[in-house]
Amino acid sequence: MSEQNKRVVMTYVDAFNRGDLDAVCAVFAPGALIHGAQGWGGLAMARPMWEELMRCFQVSLEVDAVVAEGDTVAVRYTERGRSVASFRGGDVTGRDYEVIAMEWFVVKGGHIERRWGARDTASLFRQMGLPLP
Repeated sequence: MSEQNKRVVMTYVDAFNRGDLDAVCAVFAPGALIHGAQGWGGLAMARPMWEELMRCFQVSLEVDAVVAEGDTVAVRYTERGRSVASFRGGDVTGRDYEVIAMEWFVVKGGHIERRWGARDTASLFRQMGLPLP
């Protein structure tokens, strides 16, 4: 089961890296809870944030490590991106960023039911020369 759950999470990562928001959302269960820097909620809350991050920063996730036990999967990434579009009315700097990010998932029935994300947002914005949102 752990290996199947890892594959579900890697499907999410691959879709995120392609900028395919529909495919990202399709990996989540209908009632999934997504926890992040902006709070927590369902796909209706997360989807617009993910769309904005993909569009403005060309986010790319490189998997550095992944572990799974039962229905829990944890991933450590090197996250990279670039300021290519205005984020919430801010400047476009064209500058790159690189941070370590971590996400934890609970996967059941082939779908992600819960996701927690952590990254150094302050460093990310500082590297791109942008004010914190």
